[in-house]
Amino acid sequence: MAYDERLVVVLAEISNSLFNKNTSEFAERILNLGIMEQTMVSVAAGIAMEGLIPVVHSITPFLVERPFEQIKDDFCYQQLAGNFISTGASYDYSREGMTHHGSGDVQILRSLPGMQIVVPGTPGEFDALFREAYANGSPTYYRLAVKSNPVEYPVHFAELAVVKQGKQATVIAVGPMLASVLTAVEDMDVTVLYCTTVAPFDGGTLRAASQSSNVIIVEPYYEGVLVPDICAAMKQTPIRVETIGIPHKVLTHYGKPEQHDDALGFTPGGIRFRIERFLND
Repeated sequence: MAYDERLVVVLAEISNSLFNKNTSEFAERILNLGIMEQTMVSVAAGIAMEGLIPVVHSITPFLVERPFEQIKDDFCYQQLAGNFISTGASYDYSREGMTHHGSGDVQILRSLPGMQIVVPGTPGEFDALFREAYANGSPTYYRLAVKSNPVEYPVHFAELAVVKQGKQATVIAVGPMLASVLTAVEDMDVTVLYCTTVAPFDGGTLRAASQSSNVIIVEPYYEGVLVPDICAAMKQTPIRVETIGIPHKVLTHYGKPEQHDDALGFTPGGIRFRIERFLND
């Protein structure tokens, strides 16, 4: 905010106290509208129409699903630029149940024309990707979660990073799933591509790096979101695709996020089992 006077933060109560330092320095550019998420997004659209750059923040379901129509109509249909930063995906707020889960966020936002989607794997990667993309003139969603990779990569917006190369399959690890994927395939002859920008998807690197017709996606949201982009990128090559992500079902149990991971097979062991089963089919 000190660097770019166009930045305006718009909040709906969530995380308000975390901006205390910024509020004292930039009081006129931090707006807390209370628990009114639809209003928050529409106000941000008005700010964008004035040539400023809004940064909108809340918990995943309250930022994406509750004001979805405002994101669609006020930003995407009007082709306005803005940044939407969530917290809590997919089930970081596991004790509050599915009303506070956010597994469907990327799936529904991917349906909006012009929406960019960023899924960083570490806080440092978020910082780098945000600085690179926040002012590029498009609506952009940044999906943040508690889960973080232990190693930070020099990532770039709209680019896949080649982490490992092999011939048996190409595994695409999205954001915070990279560490689990690398553990799962440590001794396997596979290519691992690290994806921190879901949309626009880097089909060129996928084509150049793939040495196999087997493509496996490991996504931290509802499984299958990247399938259309992968099929489009590889349309000249017959491929087999396996999707590993959050299953499309109601999660009726409560507990810690790690317990959901265990129950859904979203651990290195569970991912390894799914990959081996797919390759042996």
